Amino acid sequence: MHVDVRDLRDFYYRTGLGRSVQGTIRTRMLELWPDARGQAVAGFGFAVPLLRPYLGQAQRVIALMPGQQGVMPWPAGQPNVSVLCEETHWPLSNGSVDRLVLLHGLETSDDPYSVMCEAWRVLADTGRVLFILPNRRGLWARRDGTPFGFGRPYSLGQIDAFLERGDFLPQRHLGALFAPPSTRRFWLRTSRFWERLGRRVSPTFTGGVLLVEASKRLPPTMRPGIGVRKRRPLRVLDDIPMPEPKPA
Repeated sequence: MHVDVRDLRDFYYRTGLGRSVQGTIRTRMLELWPDARGQAVAGFGFAVPLLRPYLGQAQRVIALMPGQQGVMPWPAGQPNVSVLCEETHWPLSNGSVDRLVLLHGLETSDDPYSVMCEAWRVLADTGRVLFILPNRRGLWARRDGTPFGFGRPYSLGQIDAFLERGDFLPQRHLGALFAPPSTRRFWLRTSRFWERLGRRVSPTFTGGVLLVEASKRLPPTMRPGIGVRKRRPLRVLDDIPMPEPKPA
């Protein structure tokens, strides 16, 4: 079940909790990818809150938004880089992306494996992909007041197993959103404290979201495809003797 783009926009850009979430996850992402100069950067789902730091330095930035979610123009006041697309057919060529971010795109998809295959297809051989998913053990996946309360939450083991099935190799794991999903001023004002504390106590298991960086497995795993039918001759005439040629 995809969250409507208007609800995502309102949460991230028009609520104090959403702006706090945006800053927290973006900070964690920049710890992994501080620089994207000369690279092609793409986001799928609703990754635009995280892509802004790369607008002025990346060779290219594109925001892919699935049709079931809807699309909005982004960034405001600048040339639009957001595109409406089918979630299992992205308008990008093979191996054209160096850095790929998925936020609210995989856990809400009706066909997450096909989304994973598209991510593998468009990612360059030396590229990196960052999957940001709700943590099954965290509080955020248990409440539907934020976008992380929709779709399928994952445990760290489930994410790694799913990535390996999609021919990705997990490289690094991070956690974020250690404060509860509350709009009360106390939690918003102290969110940085809880983030620091959470990273020290449990870097991944208790956070509201999991961030998993992965690379492509090369060569990809060979999987059984559709069997090829072999043409067999008819056997109904096997018991009938073949005619002998007449002598000249």
